[in-house]
Amino acid sequence: MRILLLGVGLQGKAALHDLANSPEVSHVIAADVDMRALRAYVEKLGSSKITPVELDVRDQAQLEKHMRQVQAVIALLPQAFRLEVTRLAVATGVHFVETSYALPEYVELGREAAARGVTILPEFGLDPGIDLVLAGRAIGELDEVHELHVYGTGVPEPQAANNPLKYKISWTFAGVLGAYQRPARMLQDGEIIHLTPSQMFSEEYLHAVDMEGIGRMEAYYNGDAVKYLDVFGVRETVRSTGRYTLRWPGHAAFWKKMVELGFLSETPIQVGDVQVSPRRFVHDLLAPQLQYAPDERDIAAIRVDVRGIKDGQRRRVIYQMVDYRDLKSGLLAMQRTVGYTASIGAQMILRGDIQKRGLLAPGKDVPADEFIAELQKRNINIARWEKPW
Repeated sequence: MRILLLGVGLQGKAALHDLANSPEVSHVIAADVDMRALRAYVEKLGSSKITPVELDVRDQAQLEKHMRQVQAVIALLPQAFRLEVTRLAVATGVHFVETSYALPEYVELGREAAARGVTILPEFGLDPGIDLVLAGRAIGELDEVHELHVYGTGVPEPQAANNPLKYKISWTFAGVLGAYQRPARMLQDGEIIHLTPSQMFSEEYLHAVDMEGIGRMEAYYNGDAVKYLDVFGVRETVRSTGRYTLRWPGHAAFWKKMVELGFLSETPIQVGDVQVSPRRFVHDLLAPQLQYAPDERDIAAIRVDVRGIKDGQRRRVIYQMVDYRDLKSGLLAMQRTVGYTASIGAQMILRGDIQKRGLLAPGKDVPADEFIAELQKRNINIARWEKPW
């Protein structure tokens, strides 16, 4: 297997670590704009199969040259670069994997990819990614689905939750703050409800979740849950659905105030002689204070809760994944569950575990048993419970 990894930042480091340690991968081209940091990490890994290259993905000629040397591309890039990189991968005839939500343009690209025998696999990280595969599996275990609830989190374990926010950064903090401004869409008793960022953090839309092995957390709606009902083919029967973020209690109350006071607005305000974006100010003030120490662990977790009918009985199927930072490698749980998943996706395509071509949906098109087995090889384990409902 020959794979091009675009972007060796926080999550890319874990993807490269996994590719370097996967026996079936023969060669990895690791590309990033920061050559100094890339070389240092490649030297730390000590793998002869990695070729580090300095690359700005806006240089289409150089990007295509590297694509033509591989069979698959994993892109862990800023949002602005995704579409053009995907288009070039399809045109070049190489499979494409990324961890972000699929862009609308991927539908048309998917038809071209199918004609060329190319797979586009977006939404294949932690959330979205692992959550979608587990949701697809749980849905398949019921005869009729009435509720679908999906939770995701990345937080410091209790011992490391030692700042006023009880939160530290395991994902791009700019992305986290952006998500706090993203409206949510969910289904409640058959009615579609749209939530503003302020409503998303309101007490009436919060609920507590007892995560086995972790403790009690608060859940707030985040993102569009309704669109996945069509993906999973359960739109006609589901009465309630939501995608939620889990945090330690008190998180939502703090950020509700921040949203309502305008601290997450991107519109600059005049401060003395300069124009300042409130969100940029919050980012630059808090980010240095929210870093993990080398001996501190984070928790990454997914919980899928599906309720409906099985063999004429009301049943509830729960899948839960919990992972912790690996202090030996230094990789955070968030890095492992996002980066390893992207690496697994590329390898499953090239191995033939995933044979479908064109645009894929992880919850329908990734074989759950094989994927879960790959996670378990990396000590990322899945628990399952079935209960009356």
